[in-house]
Amino acid sequence: MTSRITLLGATGYTGGLVLEALPRQGVRPTIAGRNPAALTALAEDSGGLDHVVVDAARPDDLRKHLGHGDVLITTVGPFGRYGFPVAQAAADAGAHYLDSTGEVGFVRALHARHHQRAREAGAVMLPAFGYDYVPGVLAAALALREAGPSAHAVDIGYFASGPLARGISQGTRTTMRDGLTLPSPRRQHHRLVDERTASRVRRFTVRGRSRSAFLVSGTEVLFLPEEFPTLEAVTVYNGWFPALSRPLSLYSALVSAAKRLPAGGRIADVLTSPVLLGPPGGPDAALRARIPSHVVAVASGTQGAGPLAEVHLMGPNPLQPHRRTPRLGRRPARDRSRRHPRCRRAHHRLRCRHPPPGVRRTRTRHGLTCGSGVLQTEFPAAGAGSVAVRNRRVSPVRCCRAR
Repeated sequence: MTSRITLLGATGYTGGLVLEALPRQGVRPTIAGRNPAALTALAEDSGGLDHVVVDAARPDDLRKHLGHGDVLITTVGPFGRYGFPVAQAAADAGAHYLDSTGEVGFVRALHARHHQRAREAGAVMLPAFGYDYVPGVLAAALALREAGPSAHAVDIGYFASGPLARGISQGTRTTMRDGLTLPSPRRQHHRLVDERTASRVRRFTVRGRSRSAFLVSGTEVLFLPEEFPTLEAVTVYNGWFPALSRPLSLYSALVSAAKRLPAGGRIADVLTSPVLLGPPGGPDAALRARIPSHVVAVASGTQGAGPLAEVHLMGPNPLQPHRRTPRLGRRPARDRSRRHPRCRRAHHRLRCRHPPPGVRRTRTRHGLTCGSGVLQTEFPAAGAGSVAVRNRRVSPVRCCRAR
């Protein structure tokens, strides 16, 4: 029997983006939700998709629509409030599970409750399988591999540019509000340590400029040490609003102090309510196109030491579904010598330079060995002009393949 892909939350903003992207991959999902009228209308508008009415708060209700080997995609959040019954239904059915959460506390609890059961059933659980936190894990893994065994710490920063204040969805604002009242876990000395959100502020170099970012939670602290056992420290930062990083640090301290007072929960809700201000739904395609993303990972020998490797991933808007697999290209980031005439791969935005005196130019399976300095790798990604970039110090630099 053919496995079925079920999308829960298709009538919401993020679910709608996923629903737009799946048919481009040749997938016709079954859409699920609790509003019969909205589901029926959406199914008809989407070319007659199958649809089922379920109550996501009742695992048994969802479970009867899932079979072993099916795939369940859910975008219904905040996940700490609504996600556990959905994950339980997938684990009970032996269905593969994917979600778009950015809530690390939910991911930790999900792993503890359902990971082993799903694994025994031959299913895979992939929480936080979106902008939170795939690019951060990818950037950090590339940086740590480039740095080698001498790297014991990595810092990851998430950035975006453009009119971001108008480009955040309602669900993201709700998650951000909840995050201000919750601790952010860091990996320190091989252990998870909960710290106050925004209690740390760090500067990253983004597109040639120094930008501030504040401490947030991220699943990088959970998953990277499994791949890199010698990794002692992992810290995640958010730099969406660099100018507000320091004020937010003070603001989170105020919220944290308020929570310790009688009726502190209600006081914290009032203090964080401005985060929810904004239009319902989320940005349209035109606005998303004006807000590209940039993720940085810096690997070092110890926390706060100089970088051993630095990776930059640049791509489309965090809410923009990716349409194709990234391709790989290379160019040296810093070299003022003149361009080599045989390097013509402009569609990869590559530049190859003459080697300095005394450096021999040779061919490798990666391309033309040519010079020394910082290697910057670009991965053209979904959306116009979107690339992922990594920098590393090498000698000599392997540039683009000469024709």
